[in-house]
Amino acid sequence: MTRSTSLGSGRYLDTSDRPEYSHTTVHELTTADKARVHGVLTTIPGSTTVVTLMHPRADVTHHGMVNELLTSGVSVWTQHTRSPNNDLNLNHEQALLDVAAGMTFLRDAGFESVVTLGHSGGGTLYAYYAEQAGLPPERRFRTSPSGRPSRLGEADLPPADGAIFLAPHPGQGRLLLGCIDPSVGDEADPMSVIEALNAYSPRNGFAEPPNSSQYSEEFVELYRQAQYARVERLDALARESIAATRTARAQFDTTGDMNDRRRSLAPHIMVVYRTDADLRTVDLHIDPNERPYGSVFGRRPDLINYGQVGFGRITTPEAWLSTWSGISSRADFVRCAAGVEVPTLFIELTGDQAAFPSDTRRMVGALAARDKTHVAVRGTHFGGPIAPGEPTGYSLAGEQIQQWLAARFPLVGIK
Repeated sequence: MTRSTSLGSGRYLDTSDRPEYSHTTVHELTTADKARVHGVLTTIPGSTTVVTLMHPRADVTHHGMVNELLTSGVSVWTQHTRSPNNDLNLNHEQALLDVAAGMTFLRDAGFESVVTLGHSGGGTLYAYYAEQAGLPPERRFRTSPSGRPSRLGEADLPPADGAIFLAPHPGQGRLLLGCIDPSVGDEADPMSVIEALNAYSPRNGFAEPPNSSQYSEEFVELYRQAQYARVERLDALARESIAATRTARAQFDTTGDMNDRRRSLAPHIMVVYRTDADLRTVDLHIDPNERPYGSVFGRRPDLINYGQVGFGRITTPEAWLSTWSGISSRADFVRCAAGVEVPTLFIELTGDQAAFPSDTRRMVGALAARDKTHVAVRGTHFGGPIAPGEPTGYSLAGEQIQQWLAARFPLVGIK
């Protein structure tokens, strides 16, 4: 029997059942702010090391690395945040409280060593957690970027003993900053196009797939500046909406008028059109690696960009500022990496379509760990093989992880 695993890419890998000698249990945890989250613990008899996997927005229960880890002799914990498969309310400061609940559970379960494994957006989630866990409570962020109390200073944030980063991208906001379409001329019109910024126009360098496009340096620079400017505009809209909600709440406190109360509760939902427009996904000359043509969402970004799929497409203003804004979000790998001081393994996938070589250089360079290992293996962002018949990226990464763990942590479980 096989199961399929994916982080929302639309590309699935088969993963075999867990080893027959393993034991799996499901747990419900309560966070410091009284939210409920769920996790799955698979133990190997005799193992004293556990590797924990989380992602801010994806279900990693059947992640392709789980069996790779179990066969290495370590136990594995996979956990949801409170916003699985849901961009709408994804607040990273709340997600850190979810991580903390899992870390507390694993410490209480008696494991001698707890190692985080952050794949894709899970990398920045764990880097942000490491940064905040390493600070005294009074120095942690007191609020999210929207001004909502974070509760981080009141929570117990147990530190990890080691950190593995597998194809981490720079953070949800930084990722979106690179793939948001700056040619949207009207935020209320998904078809509005500023032609001078249209990445999918042949006049600007676009070629029909599967041929690689080729954009000029001038266009790339103009495009990136316009991407930043669009995120700035969306940040302003988010803050304006949050301010209106606060004004209505203050008026209700003064007047008791139920219409003010209703206005303070009415949802303000941001719809962000066209977020699959990273030039690097169609111009393979920019930041080159061994990636195939296309984005993590598919082989036709020029079409997908206009559809329903994409990062941060429907979100609250609070979640936009906390997670999806490449300007306002604090969940930025490079910013957080100075707080990652435990032994660290960083695995680059050479065919990555979301974390590009320039991103990887900045992220690795920012990590503070003295014991820092950077390796590269062939594979695509979600662990697929680059060429037919090759080993998967997950299996190659698994070999590197097993060697790294064995050199640093006790692996005493059945293998």
